[in-house]
Amino acid sequence: MNRIELIQHQAEQVFGSKMKAAHWLNQPIAGANGSSRLQTLQSEAGYELVKAEFERIDHGYAS
Repeated sequence: MNRIELIQHQAEQVFGSKMKAAHWLNQPIAGANGSSRLQTLQSEAGYELVKAEFERIDHGYAS
């Protein structure tokens, strides 16, 4: 499983559906100049940025 698939799978688990996960992944992420989370996942630094945000959400912290 590559890093994009891993984040997609985790998002589906946390948000409870593929639709909600896809919506979250297609929204812009702070610190990425307006790029979506999915676009940001293409680089290693972007992956770390999305992963950190996702972990905050998964642990109950708002992003």
